[in-house]
Amino acid sequence: MPAKVKRVKSKSKNKLETRNKQKPAHKKLKIALAGFGTVGRSVVKLLCHEANDSFELTHIFNRNVVRKKVDWVPSSVRWTENISDLLSSDADIFVELVGGIEPAGEWIQKALGAGKSVVTANKLLIAHSGPELLDLAREKGTRIEFGASVAGGIPAIIGIQEGLAGDRLYKIAGVLNGTCNFILTKMEATGASFETALKEAQELGFAEANPRDDVEGFDARAKLVILTQAGLRARVRSEQIPCWPISSVDAVDFAYARELNCTIRQISLAKKDTEDGLSIHGFVRPALVPVSSLVAHVEGSKNLVMVTGQYAGQMVFSGFGAGGDPTAVAVISDLYSIARSGGALSGNALPAVEMPKHVSGEFTAPYYLRFVVKDRPGIIAAVATVLARYGIGIDAVLQRPGYPHSALPFIMTLETCTSAMLGRALQEINRLDFHVEPVLCMPILLD
Repeated sequence: MPAKVKRVKSKSKNKLETRNKQKPAHKKLKIALAGFGTVGRSVVKLLCHEANDSFELTHIFNRNVVRKKVDWVPSSVRWTENISDLLSSDADIFVELVGGIEPAGEWIQKALGAGKSVVTANKLLIAHSGPELLDLAREKGTRIEFGASVAGGIPAIIGIQEGLAGDRLYKIAGVLNGTCNFILTKMEATGASFETALKEAQELGFAEANPRDDVEGFDARAKLVILTQAGLRARVRSEQIPCWPISSVDAVDFAYARELNCTIRQISLAKKDTEDGLSIHGFVRPALVPVSSLVAHVEGSKNLVMVTGQYAGQMVFSGFGAGGDPTAVAVISDLYSIARSGGALSGNALPAVEMPKHVSGEFTAPYYLRFVVKDRPGIIAAVATVLARYGIGIDAVLQRPGYPHSALPFIMTLETCTSAMLGRALQEINRLDFHVEPVLCMPILLD
């Protein structure tokens, strides 16, 4: 009896060994990478230094490539200044980390057309042409993944598309630009001016030498467009969503905000309304938020994405939204998504993205107005007269002591009103002759 058992085990072992010998060796996916900047360098480090049996880096493209070469990259990797070397290669996946709409858009189209899958962190391109590139990928039987285009290493897109696919999402809001958040939280903590906080952000590498896209709201707006497509399933264009700069915010605004139990953050918000057909209301702008809120506790260069659904309620994704290493993690995660699927059409294949009937920045909320004036009698009465003409009520007036009468700051908080009505009132108010600078207007977001 024991001998019989032994023979059975031996036969099973032999069969297993035979199957293992017949099983083909695991094929690594070949990676061609365009852009060896901050993010590209981190991606290559992860590909080359972290043990993996899924990927093989074959090409690196960059302009002036000689000055970019490093000795820790395997000698088998081909460095090139000719993008055609990547697009005509036998690479399975093209990783685009150059940024900008063109020529990156043309490169990605050619890569997809050549049967390669694509991974990109290019928020401007995905906001501009995401649905069209997804359609091309489907047509060619390939994949395009862009999880790194929003919120760096935070898995916001995959969490929204897959983790919350069963819900009906109607609102997305949050802090989407780490540079602006660093500047505002530095101003909040130290009382620094905008210019001082911006300079420190540049010295630490959080802000570019030309910070326009960040401080004007364009960077956050591109990310909001992508999240609106992914979460609200609505096709919007960047130019349809208004944005305001944070450069008008000053240290005195944080002092007044504290008296209102609030602080100030750059908020990106998109909300879907289906009562009158599909409408999207969205904006990117500095706003007052309660100190008890989650966004008030997002500090430094961190990001936060909040999504609200009809059934699951509010969900929050938070973490470091910028920088080489966090963004590289998102890129590598997209590579693994393609590897796991074997190229199957899934991942960022957005379901039923609709064209909204109406897109606007119109928003109804209480508002904060900060004035800087040459002090004289009758200023508050003059402002109140204009506001009353538009049916806008004043909630409170606050004036801190210690400022010169030649440039005296004070604030008004307004009762709930529409942004359109307030905009018309402010056009008249800004024409009054006592202003030292234009009125700063920010919504007070209580939920």
